[in-house]
Amino acid sequence: MDSITTQDGTRIFFKDWGTGQPIVFHHGWPLSADDWDAQMIFFANAGYRVIAHDRRGHGRSTQTATGNEMDTYAADVAALAQQLDLKGAVHIGHSTGGGEVARYVAQYGGGGRVAKAVLVGAVPPIMLQTPANPGGLPLAVFDGFRKALADNRAQFFRDVAAGPFYGFNRTGVATIPGVVDNWWRQGMMGGAKAHYDCIKAFSETDFTEDLKKIDVPVLVLHGEDDQIVPIADSAHLAIKLLKHGTLKTYPGLPHGMATTHADVINADLLAFISG
Repeated sequence: MDSITTQDGTRIFFKDWGTGQPIVFHHGWPLSADDWDAQMIFFANAGYRVIAHDRRGHGRSTQTATGNEMDTYAADVAALAQQLDLKGAVHIGHSTGGGEVARYVAQYGGGGRVAKAVLVGAVPPIMLQTPANPGGLPLAVFDGFRKALADNRAQFFRDVAAGPFYGFNRTGVATIPGVVDNWWRQGMMGGAKAHYDCIKAFSETDFTEDLKKIDVPVLVLHGEDDQIVPIADSAHLAIKLLKHGTLKTYPGLPHGMATTHADVINADLLAFISG
């Protein structure tokens, strides 16, 4: 079995490798479970059961026209966790996936289903600039994302991957063509409508109350040169809302540091999970 079907008929693709304590990986926008390949192999080899799904509308899951928002994303994860009978799991989310983890753990993580959580370059508490969040990004930034996606999604995705996502636009940072191609490949597998809708989901969803509700230990990892989710308005605020949070930041590292610096991130993830 490589998929489940949710109550609204959406097919959610997933990978499930190995045995041991389960680790569930939640990918960023507009990617797929494949973005966690370096972590999946590492932790499977370390004796863990590793699971990663393609969010609805992304990757190999149904290209949904509806349900492309955080409450439904979290409900999809809950359905997957129930189907796979996951207990004592560690949930690790990157970027948009970090928001999905926060919402899932807050709403469905009780009863021993979740042991720990990790937010990597994650969007919580909220990305959008509002009166309550003056340090956020203006709505015009996200309107620009939507316009670029609607006008020429393929070129937009190429530009993001070759530029700020991995810090390849920084002086002295060499572009890794395979990494850019793989990001583009994953993005173009998904549905344009779902990707368009998800921009609102990752930018406007307020996870403040979710973070406050989480009772399990949470590790917050963030690159100090993250150009996609600026650290000052994400990790530095999120850590203040968590009951049992630990913050670790990385000078000079980009948003996609789990790919560009997998050895560093994997070691810190392992130390937290096994500690």
